[in-house]
Parts: sequence; C-alpha cells; structure tokens
Amino acid sequence: MPLVTHEIEITEIPPLQPKEQSLLAMHSLLNVFNVLRGELVLIGINLAQDDTLLHESLAVCDELIGSLQDPAAALATARQVDAQAAVIFADIEAALAPRADRRAHPDIVESLENLRSVFSILRVRAREQLARAQRPDRWREFLIADLRCDFLEVFSAFEKNSHGRFRITYNAALQEPRDYYFDFKIESSLGDRIVMPVVFQDVLRDLVANARKYTAPGGHITAALYEDAASLRLVVEDTGRGIPSDELATVVHYGRRASNVGNVRTMGGGFGLTKAFFVTKQFGGRFWIASTLGVGTRIRLQVPRPAGLN
Repeated sequence: MPLVTHEIEITEIPPLQPKEQSLLAMHSLLNVFNVLRGELVLIGINLAQDDTLLHESLAVCDELIGSLQDPAAALATARQVDAQAAVIFADIEAALAPRADRRAHPDIVESLENLRSVFSILRVRAREQLARAQRPDRWREFLIADLRCDFLEVFSAFEKNSHGRFRITYNAALQEPRDYYFDFKIESSLGDRIVMPVVFQDVLRDLVANARKYTAPGGHITAALYEDAASLRLVVEDTGRGIPSDELATVVHYGRRASNVGNVRTMGGGFGLTKAFFVTKQFGGRFWIASTLGVGTRIRLQVPRPAGLN
C-alpha cells in the first residue's frame, strides 16, 4: 500500500453550535436517512421517471433529517423507526398498485430489498443512540467476533447501496478491477474482547465510509482497531485521491470538504472527520491526519484507557 507522508496533529477546531453538536451525535442516523432518501428517489425514477413520486415518504425523510438538529427531537425520532417504516412502505405499495407490472422488475426488487436492509440497520443505530444518550461517556466490552460481524454488515450495505457499481473483497488475491480490497483488523490485549467507548462504533463506520467514498473502485482500504492496557488506537487508511497539504488543518472543521472532492457523489453530512476529532478530544485523546495527493489519506487517533477499567 503506498505510503502517505505528510502527517499533522489536529489539536483544535472552531467551536460547534448546539445544533451542530446534535448532528454530530446523531450522525449515524443522518447517514442512514440520507441513504433511505436516495433509495426512495431511485424507486420513483424506476417506477415512473419521477424523482418525487414518493413525495410522502420523501417528506418523512426530510422531517426526520431536520429533527436531528435538536437532541430531544432526535431521540424521539430514534424511538419511532417502526412507525416510519410503516408509512414509507405503505407509500411504496400505493405507488406500486397501479403499476403491478413493475413490481417484479429487477431494479424495483433490488431497491425494496435494500430498503429492508436500510431499516434493519436503522433499528440497530436507533437502539445504539438511545442507549448512548443514557451514558454518553460509557466504555463497553464487545466480543471482537460480534463487532467484526457488525462491520461486515456495514460493508455489505455499502456494496448493496452501490447497485452494482462496485464490490468489496477481503482477499487481495480475489480483487477484480472494480473491487475494493478491505483490510480490516480488530485486536486486543484482552484476547477475544475489546473495551471501548460505544460511540467509537460510529467513528470507525464514518471513517471507513469516507475512505470508500474518496477512493475509486480497485482501491485498498485499511481499518484497524487495537486496545491494550494503556490506550485504544484506531487507524483508517486509503489509496484515494488525497487532500491538498494546505487544507489538512481545516478539512476537519465542521461541514468542510477538501477542494478536490467536489465531484464526488455523497449522501453524508460532510462532518465524519469532525465527529471523529470531536469524540477523540471528548475522551482525552490525540488525532492525526496524513495525506498525499493522488496517493491516499490516513486518519490515526489514540485515546487513553481510563484507570481501573476492566
């Protein structure tokens, strides 16, 4: 994997407004809602060449996305996933009723399967958010096997939502030109378990999603998490387009994207790096970013393990 060479430590960013902090906290829900909205638009196009065909469902998505700017409203949203799913699937059924011949079309079948997958993920993310709201500073023990399965499901969702644009493989010998090769490792001095802040699931998901987004198919993405008695360390590295060196210090700022990624299709909120930095500092850690144009980017962070933690 090519080496990125220009690394700097980020020690501060501009203060965040309350609604920005709320969106960071709810970033995992925001990402899923954006994917959901995109799938609904695609169904409308495939059914009737109308990207607003499912206007009721799109309005629900917009309302949900807007609610994430307020902590109380966001938590209420997290409690209502099943009700949201019922409204959206009823809207789809109403759109399909006069177009019965389209129900079995492969594009529609694929989108409906993707929507079921999206809501399955959304239910998990909502439960995580509700639990985290009770104890936002909590460290939790995870079985490494369970954590790995969770992330493999996330990577599978990336692949499904691409609608065939790319595949993900975990063996370099099997990589085809349109495949991403993911090198994914979780290790701990505790053996088969790892203890970490629960919000670090979000951080790793966001950083891997960013790496995939800004790396062309055929690229290589490394994600590694390691815990010992002293600290928790996380690295995500890619062979993507990189970040201009004079923007490394500011690309972590809220809503900021590098100037060379304007043509990249994205459904994110533009603050995955901000959340990773914010969470790292929240837990007393350090955050580094390295990048070389045309070579790739590496995000590295380290958080001290609290004294007395089992």
